[in-house]
Amino acid sequence: MFNLSGLMVLARHLILAIGFSSIVANTGSANTEEFTLPNLGESSTSMFSSEFEYQLGRAWLRAFRGQVPTIDDPLLFDYVENLIYMLVSHSRLEDRRIDLVIVDNPTMNAFAVPGGVIGIHNGLLLWAETEDEFATVLAHEIAHLSQRHFSRGVEYQQKLQPLTLAAMLASFVLMATTGADVGMAALSATQAAAQNSALSYSRSNEQEADRVGMQTIIDADMDPHAAPVMFERMLRTTRYSASEQMPEFLRSHPLSENRIADTRNRARKYPKKVRDPDLNYQLMRARVITELSETPVLAVARFQGELDGTPYSREAATYGLVLALTASGRADEAGVELDSIWSNSPDRLEYIIADADIDMARNKPDQAAKKLARRLAVSPGNHPLTMSYARALMKNQQPHIAAEVLVKQSKRWPDDPSLWYLLAEVQGLSGNIAELHQSRAEYFILKGSLGDAKKQLTYALKLTQGNYLVSAKIHQRLVDVARMQERMEEF
Repeated sequence: MFNLSGLMVLARHLILAIGFSSIVANTGSANTEEFTLPNLGESSTSMFSSEFEYQLGRAWLRAFRGQVPTIDDPLLFDYVENLIYMLVSHSRLEDRRIDLVIVDNPTMNAFAVPGGVIGIHNGLLLWAETEDEFATVLAHEIAHLSQRHFSRGVEYQQKLQPLTLAAMLASFVLMATTGADVGMAALSATQAAAQNSALSYSRSNEQEADRVGMQTIIDADMDPHAAPVMFERMLRTTRYSASEQMPEFLRSHPLSENRIADTRNRARKYPKKVRDPDLNYQLMRARVITELSETPVLAVARFQGELDGTPYSREAATYGLVLALTASGRADEAGVELDSIWSNSPDRLEYIIADADIDMARNKPDQAAKKLARRLAVSPGNHPLTMSYARALMKNQQPHIAAEVLVKQSKRWPDDPSLWYLLAEVQGLSGNIAELHQSRAEYFILKGSLGDAKKQLTYALKLTQGNYLVSAKIHQRLVDVARMQERMEEF
């Protein structure tokens, strides 16, 4: 569950961002509650500059990471990020600086935050059966950004009665801390009339995002018919669920028969694209199934059941079985299953890393490290490979080398909290305490804990008084943190 005082600080500093974003609460459990201020307006011009929205989005992202469990899966992150960038290249979005956050949550949800932050729950991959269906949701969120619904919404909000924003914000804090029912009751009691007007405009934004998002799918040469299929599946779910069990995506993206019909009619203008199941996407679904299973044993049973029937992708189901068997401590069986699919794609990154994980499960980290080093020589800087290599080195009692690898990688991927966390760990194992504190500071900055980052930098400064260059670098980072805190106050 969120810390209430922390949430209030987040709400105060990021009031504008909350106007468009999805905030996830109850992080201690699998099912979280989303609350969203509606999109509230439209204008031919935007109230805020792209740079203001960009800085606002990054401040929101840092605070958000500190409040919710996010996924540390470089392979999944790499896949989703590449798909987003491909879609963005075919979209109307002008400012294409995009950051991705993946929330560890089995529910269906996706959201966009002003300034180019796109988030998904990993559970979304369980709902979207194909890559085209998954891309439909991402394209919809990209459309919210390209159409500047945040800025237009705030301008519309200013035209409403002045009671709304503070009351709405207080209600949404209640929704995040005490439950959706209490929050909705408060929301209804304080501003029923304003809510009706806002929701009406929100629905128009959703319809606009549907239209613009579908055009992105068409321009990206993907199947526009995947959109009505995905929406129809969502709507069917609501008919068999109590309102409190409604998928989170539908709470902030309300569906109707008319909206689905509009999407279906637009899709009919284009030929249906029949594509074989995208293996990359199906492999990522297998990873998510393994991640979200209550136990590795249950994941093994699920994939074995799929393989006994007619799976969407037999190769992906086998890969999922490899992951589940490895996590269950059955490395030898996992190796046999991996061999059955690896020969078809000897250079596939997912299988290379799975093989290294099997070696480490067999307590052969030296073998895993050597294999990964050879692959990195062919693909230098590859992030999933590098992170796996660093973990193999750490397990092989080589933290000094792991630290060198990660320091170099941090220059390529400075915004990955998991990299800084692992780097701090290996620096501690190798006795580099001053560097450990600096890496922890970078981790805390990305998690929005600026006070903790300042403490870590202060610790590091005390240990580097005799080194002018390092001390100057730390002093500058302290200045950077102070500026971040000032910017938060400005928001």
